[in-house]
Amino acid sequence: MDADAIVVGAGLAGLAAAAELADAGKKVLLLDQEPETSLGGQAFWSFGGLFLVDSPEQRRMGIRDSHDLAMQDWLGSAGFDRGVDDPVGQDYWARQWATAYLDFANTEKRTWLHGMGMRWFPVVGWAERGGGAADGHGNSVPRFHITWGTGPGVVAPFERRVRAAATKGLVEFRFRHRVDGLTSTDGVVDGVRGAVLEPSAAARGTASSRTEVGEFTLSAPAVIITAGGIGANHDMVRAAWPERLGEPPRHLISGVPEHVDGRMLGIAEEAGGRVVNRDRMWHYTEGIANWDPIWARHGIRILPGPSSLWFDATGRRFAAPNYPGFDTLSTLGAITASGYDHSWFVLTRTIVEKEFALSGSEQNPDLTGKSVVGTLSRVRPGAPAPVQAFLDKGEDFVVADTVAELVAGMNKLARPGRDGTEPVIDAADLERQIAARDREIENPFAKDLQVTAIHGARRYRGDRLVRTAAPHRILDPKHGPLIAVRLNVLTRKTLGGLQTDLSGRVLRADGTPLPGLYAAGEVAGFGGGGVHGYRALEGTFLGGCIFSGRQAGRAVGLL
Repeated sequence: MDADAIVVGAGLAGLAAAAELADAGKKVLLLDQEPETSLGGQAFWSFGGLFLVDSPEQRRMGIRDSHDLAMQDWLGSAGFDRGVDDPVGQDYWARQWATAYLDFANTEKRTWLHGMGMRWFPVVGWAERGGGAADGHGNSVPRFHITWGTGPGVVAPFERRVRAAATKGLVEFRFRHRVDGLTSTDGVVDGVRGAVLEPSAAARGTASSRTEVGEFTLSAPAVIITAGGIGANHDMVRAAWPERLGEPPRHLISGVPEHVDGRMLGIAEEAGGRVVNRDRMWHYTEGIANWDPIWARHGIRILPGPSSLWFDATGRRFAAPNYPGFDTLSTLGAITASGYDHSWFVLTRTIVEKEFALSGSEQNPDLTGKSVVGTLSRVRPGAPAPVQAFLDKGEDFVVADTVAELVAGMNKLARPGRDGTEPVIDAADLERQIAARDREIENPFAKDLQVTAIHGARRYRGDRLVRTAAPHRILDPKHGPLIAVRLNVLTRKTLGGLQTDLSGRVLRADGTPLPGLYAAGEVAGFGGGGVHGYRALEGTFLGGCIFSGRQAGRAVGLL
């Protein structure tokens, strides 16, 4: 044997697993097809949001959270319905992982991460506010804790642990090692085989060479797959696209680098592992093309406050719960049902300055760089510099003084529908809908549910301070100019994957473990082949990588 364990994938889940293995005194080979510059994987590019329950940050903001409330929200969002009580059901282990993860998020998660040096922005964010029912989808309270340092700040403690283990000879990095298959003896997985790729100086996130310069075969009593999802493989995304979300968009942009290709799912399946819940996925509806792209089709997600008006490609306002930040998949279904692949935000300069944040570590230099002065500037007037750059250079933005001028710009950017028709927005009708909404602003109460939601959001002081603009008329020139943003569907997360038990062991179709094979992170649906079920509460992807990587690493460490 070449090591006690082989970890395939040097992202967050792989680092978490390798760190735990090293703590147990195991010798680990950590493989990745990308160069060392990409250590940390997708997590590095993230906003660094973590889902915590009843945290000190929540309590300081006046938020009363509990395990029971979080479980209600999780189960109402997940909608587990595929053999939850059947040991071979697709949702059997997913449901058990959900219970285990909620316990983790409510107890030791924050203390454990804090002990490794992680800290959080004091204002807790309120993501995925839900579909309108107490027992349905969404977060009843704010739970999105932004890590000080964003994605790099999440990766750093685990990278430190793994690099320290490497200096002791417990971890050996094997970059540019692409796994093409698993090896087994008498039905027991005992290693990996693949190609050595030529050295690459590619910058983090950019495409690296696939030129092969050699082959390798490595053996170990345990192999842990932590190779991520399918977000950059648009063909695979479309092949798995569920009918319930309508026809898959022809135009997609990518929220992940090109190496997020889903290869290891097929490789593990060929070896006997079971892939479940392929049709469950999490793609964002507020994507904009990056004016300064790092990878192919690079998109950025707007993290919106609740005030922008949301229209389909033809200028019809979406109905509840399809408001900014409320129900991602419901809105995705509404967009595909329109027959077009894009939609529109219409808002004011006041709203964009207060409510627009952009996902990604590189789009938040203040938080990523741990600049207190820069972060405090978010409460001052004016758009954050990254947002202003998109207003100035982004191909999806229209800025105008009148509705007629705004609509003229929107119609120029419109893309044909799936039947080839060109959407034409009528300026008079769009203005009519905006004016109707504006009349609802005259009172502190309204029948417009979005306006009601805005008033409700501002009762939370975190939203009032940094995330929700004071209610005002969209057509009031004092808050102008008007802004329209063409929104694209942005691929991101795979919610299904390799089915695993609570030790991270990959299961076969009959529900028994495939000896020697483990999985963690997105390739395992963040635990169990789909811990989120149909919908995610946000802040749960990084945490899912950490928790499932820890579980698998600790389990193998006991062998």
